[in-house]
Amino acid sequence: MDPSSFTTLNLSQNAAILTIVLAFAGYLVTFLSARMLARRRDKLDLVNKRLNEFYGPLYVASEAGNIAYRSLLQKQGKSQSFPILDDEMKEWVLWMTTIFMPLNDIREKIIIEKAYLIIEEQMPTCLLDFVTHVVGYKAVLAKWADGDYGERRSTIGWPPEFDVYVKRSYAALKAEQTQLLQSGIWRIYRRFFPR
Repeated sequence: MDPSSFTTLNLSQNAAILTIVLAFAGYLVTFLSARMLARRRDKLDLVNKRLNEFYGPLYVASEAGNIAYRSLLQKQGKSQSFPILDDEMKEWVLWMTTIFMPLNDIREKIIIEKAYLIIEEQMPTCLLDFVTHVVGYKAVLAKWADGDYGERRSTIGWPPEFDVYVKRSYAALKAEQTQLLQSGIWRIYRRFFPR
C-alpha cells in the first residue's frame, strides 16, 4: 500500500469526522438556543398574562378604591371611616353603592375567575379574606335595599395586607417583565422573529 494513499484516506476520514462533529455541534447549539428562547418566551407570556388578566386590573381597581376612599375621608374631615355617624350615612351609602362596591365586585370577579394566575402555589389568605369581606358587604347592601340601615359595614373587616400584596406582586411582575424584555438574547430573537 502506498503511504500517500494512506495519508489521503486518513485526511478525508478526518475531514468527514470533523464535518460530522461540527454539524452536530451546530445542531446542538441551535437546539439549545431555540429551547432557551422558547422557555423565555413562555415565561414572558405567563408574566404578561398574569399582569394583563390578574395583577394589573387588580392593582388598578385597588388603587382607584384607595384614592376614592381617601377622597371621601378628606371630604368628611376624617382619618378613618369608622364609626359612620348618622349624619354621614347617606353619603356612605352613596359611595358604597356607586364607587366602592363596583370596584369590589371587579376585584372579586378577577380573584374568583382568574385564580389560576396567582404567583403563589397556595391561595394567599389576604385574597380569600378580601372575597369574604365583599360577600359580607353584599349582605349589608341587600339590607340597605330593603330600607334597613342598622348595619353600616361588613361584619368581615377589610384585610389590611390585601393592598400591600397586590402592590408588591404587581411591582415584582413588572420588574420581571422588564428584565425579560431587556435581555440581549431576547432582543436579538425578536429582531429576527417578530410576531
